[in-house]
Amino acid sequence: MEFLRTPDERFENLPGYAFAPHYAEVGGLRMHYVDEGPRDAAPVVMLHGEPSWSYLYRKMIAPIGAAGQRAIAPDLVGFGRSDKPVRREDYTYQRHVDWMRTLLFDRLDLRDVTLVCQDWGGLIGLRLVAEHPDRFARVVAANTLLPTGDESPGPAFEAWLKFSQEVPEFPTGRIIDGATTTALPDDVRAAYDAPYPDESYKAGARQFPTLVPITPEDPAAPANREAWKALRAFEKPFLTAFSDGDPITSAHVGVFQAIPGAQGQPHTTIENGGHFLQEDQGEALARVVLDFVERTTS
Repeated sequence: MEFLRTPDERFENLPGYAFAPHYAEVGGLRMHYVDEGPRDAAPVVMLHGEPSWSYLYRKMIAPIGAAGQRAIAPDLVGFGRSDKPVRREDYTYQRHVDWMRTLLFDRLDLRDVTLVCQDWGGLIGLRLVAEHPDRFARVVAANTLLPTGDESPGPAFEAWLKFSQEVPEFPTGRIIDGATTTALPDDVRAAYDAPYPDESYKAGARQFPTLVPITPEDPAAPANREAWKALRAFEKPFLTAFSDGDPITSAHVGVFQAIPGAQGQPHTTIENGGHFLQEDQGEALARVVLDFVERTTS
């Protein structure tokens, strides 16, 4: 598989992101992850979505590590410091699930995981929860979904899909900025652009919106339906922490709150947060995660 590797100097002196890089081999590709806090502590795995990268979790990594948890934030293949296959057809939903499974379980052998998932972090992470429930202790779902293609994705997603495929130059930093409630400083927008020296590095970012199952015949639809069967029997603690300003995922809160493990949990709405609520309210979301871990640890 042909891939590109973003030069290291692109990641120097990014505001708020002074974490040492860690790498693991997954399917012939190098995958990057942040790994902070005690190595022998229970891990909090934070999965980003599209078109962000682990930089999105910079406001959460330090406080979670400082609280004595092991804070792990991978970069999906095609994003951040991870390798970037150059052919769009090399990106499939199943491959992303498999790559993340390899990293978290085969390479890092993580157990007792607290999953924090947003956007595509949920589409990938919740598949792993459903398929490997023994590896997880609890889940925090934030602005995410697990679609089967059996329902309309809604006008907000349809507009995003059209834009992502037709815009001549994929403006990563501007996309993040447009989906937050706060205006991002220029250096933060530049940090979201850092993984992509030019358009040839953006095959994954371009392809991801097309991989969301929006029809019943989508190749990922059967696996997601099976995942929902498992999640409807998932009894471990499950918390929703969606923001108050996300038109794409807000309709899915109730579906997640019907999961058995979500019953009686202190579900919360993060105020003044857009789709990328970690950017707008990362510190607040970190507190929610830490409170949830403490309250549900026996």
